[in-house]
Parts: sequence; structure tokens; C-alpha cells
Amino acid sequence: MFRLTILIGLFVLAACGQPNSVSPVSYDRPMRIVSLDYCADQYVLKFADPDQILAISPDAVADFSYMRDHADGIRTVRPTAEDVLVLKPDLIVRSYGGGPNATAFFERAGVPVLHVGWVNQVVGTEDGSVSALVQSMADGLGQSEKGQAVVEEFQLRLSELQSQASGIETLYMTGAGVSSGSGTLMHEMLTAAGLKNYSDAVGWHSLPLEQMVYAPPEMIAASFFLIADEARYRWSASRHPIAMTQFERANTVSIDGAWTACGGWFILEAIEALGAGAARVD
Repeated sequence: MFRLTILIGLFVLAACGQPNSVSPVSYDRPMRIVSLDYCADQYVLKFADPDQILAISPDAVADFSYMRDHADGIRTVRPTAEDVLVLKPDLIVRSYGGGPNATAFFERAGVPVLHVGWVNQVVGTEDGSVSALVQSMADGLGQSEKGQAVVEEFQLRLSELQSQASGIETLYMTGAGVSSGSGTLMHEMLTAAGLKNYSDAVGWHSLPLEQMVYAPPEMIAASFFLIADEARYRWSASRHPIAMTQFERANTVSIDGAWTACGGWFILEAIEALGAGAARVD
């Protein structure tokens, strides 16, 4: 704690002693942006200009990072106070990076924090929707016009999908052997694709193996299988003979984990893949 206090003091003194070395803190166009986790990375890499980005998280290039191809050559930083403050950022973007007290800590150090909000709706533009989050993040990064363009495209492609609703009963399955019911973003994604969620439970839960025997799903949406740790998930419900049999019998749509690891405009990739899978069933 003493070390962190000294670091904060040095940071403030440096900012005061060298007024021209750091761009003024401004949400209109921050020029020294640091991202602390891969959810925040997606928005920074999508909307910020290259000269705005000071550093991103080490996970920005991971398989579960949708914008990983745009992260090459950009400095990475661990989400620790010492490593971040020494860079003298004028904006920190985070979802969970740095821990639960990170926002309050960095704001006490004089650095504004742009937080990636929670998404629980696909359709619409109200608070909690993908469109609202995309626009608020673009605004915070000083790139409102880019945000508007992404929202407009998202809404257009989504409306085209909804006009092709099929009502096909679809089971969402992950490598860890869990599925999702109502009250989850995945449920909203299935609905947005014009499908019916096979699960009638609320929230996240284990695969309903017994139900799958006497009432097999028409389609399976399989996510995170390509990046799942085979050794870790070897004994999960997704490897049960019943689940494996359904994989062989049902129409299966592969959902890239990077499409659903965070809430953002890129979940549309998964929704469109689901719609295409439903067209094959029809």
C-alpha cells in the first residue's frame, strides 16, 4: 500500500511538472488510452485510432478475443496499478481488469475510467442493449460517428434476421457442459435469430441429458469447443454419450467463442450463424 501511495504521488507530480508531456484528459478525444482486459480491448481496438492507444491487455491476442487480428504490434500491460500509472494514461478502459476496486483507485489517482457496461438485451437501443453499449463506448473514446455506423449496421442486419424467424428448437451447449435458459444473453441471441430456446430453465445450468433422450433438440449451438481445454473438460456433460449422440444426429452450429465471450456488436456473428443453421433444418 505504501508503494502504491508513492506511485500515485509521483504520477501527480509528474503530470503537474510536465504539462505538455501528457494530452489533456478529455472524453472528446483521449490520446493515451490503456485497456485492462480483453472485453475492454474489443472496444478500444474497434473504435480508437491507432495513435490514441497506449496499451492493451495481454489477452487482446488470445483466441477468445474477437479483435485479436488488430492487436499485433500494440504494447500490452498487466492490469496492476504500478504498471498502468507509470504509463501516464489519460483514460483507462476496463470491464473487470484490475479487480473490483480498480475504478475507484484509478479515479483517486486522477485518471478517468470508462467502464464496459453489462449487456442483457440484443434487440432495441435502450440501456442494457448492445446498441446502447456500443454507442456509449464509442462516445467515451471520442469516436461517436464510428459508433453510430456500427449501431446502424447492427440494427439493419438484425432486422433482416428477425424477418426470417423459424422457431426451431435449439439447445445451447458449451465445452464445459452447461446450457442457458431465460434471463441470459444467449437466450436473447437465440430469440433474435428467430429460434426457440430448447431449455425451459432459468439462467445457466447443466445440460438436461435426460430430457435430450426423450425429446432431442432440433438443433445444437455448440460454443467454446474449439478453444476448450480438452483435459479440463474431458469429464464434462458435453462429453457424455447422450450429448455426443445428439451431436451426430442434430443439426449442429459451431459458435466461435470469440463471438460470445463478451457483450458487443460481434455477437451478431453468432446470431447470423444460428440463422444460417436454421435455414439448413428448414
